[in-house]
Amino acid sequence: MNLTNLINRSSPPLPWDEGDNIPWNEPGFSRRMLDEHLSQAHDTASRRFAIIDQHVDWIHNKLLAGRLTTILDLCCGPGFYTSRLAKLGYTCQGIDYSPASIEYAISTAEREQLACTYSCQDIRQIEFPQNIDLVMLIYGEFNVFRPNHAGIILDKIWHALAPGSILLMEPHPFSLVKHLGEAPSSWYSSSGSLLSERPHVVLQENFWDEITKTATSRYFVLDAQSGKITRFAQSMQAYQDEEYRSLLISHGFKDVQLLPGLLGEGLPQDLIAIIANKCIINEDS
Repeated sequence: MNLTNLINRSSPPLPWDEGDNIPWNEPGFSRRMLDEHLSQAHDTASRRFAIIDQHVDWIHNKLLAGRLTTILDLCCGPGFYTSRLAKLGYTCQGIDYSPASIEYAISTAEREQLACTYSCQDIRQIEFPQNIDLVMLIYGEFNVFRPNHAGIILDKIWHALAPGSILLMEPHPFSLVKHLGEAPSSWYSSSGSLLSERPHVVLQENFWDEITKTATSRYFVLDAQSGKITRFAQSMQAYQDEEYRSLLISHGFKDVQLLPGLLGEGLPQDLIAIIANKCIINEDS
């Protein structure tokens, strides 16, 4: 892109029209994102380890009641949850689109001799393992998928789970997605950031589509040396609580529980937690 393209850009953009997602699989971006995952200064890419430890304790003691099982972590990042769960005795598999994160997860599992295996794949395309006792899709990843893709993922999860087993999701509440879409435009300059390792300026625009209930953020990265402009975009689908419930039921899940988060009541949390069980075929309900 150039400045003319930027000036003549469409506004507002159609959801997912300018990019399916931020390029998590691009090697340079993936390496920079891994640095953000590992940072203990913020909870932007991954949560800080102290919070992850609390979540793992809740999954182990509350959700699974200490029953050692097989776990599949979708969009697992560098394997922070799976590695901790494996140390407790679980057999874990993780899938993520970022090569640097998966390399880190594999290296950790090999070094610490953990019962973890990982695949660097798009969860919409890879075949999931079968007879899994717990599938996790946490930290807001569900909302970045188009509704039809979200349905495909839920169907694949249903088939991966053993009868009566558990899905743990952690999506965004409707209000937060809308807030993101209604945030004002902004810009910053940097000698190097997540979006580019070279000196650059980033212009960010956010849009809320009231008809489709989607938030779209797009980023124009202006390279200081070449003047080249690169555009990234990400859309997020908003769901009301009952829409989450209805969606899961329509894809074969039952006993859908919505929780204020994985840390309990009264604590600041941006995401809600959803627990659902796979229906057993021909089971009376």
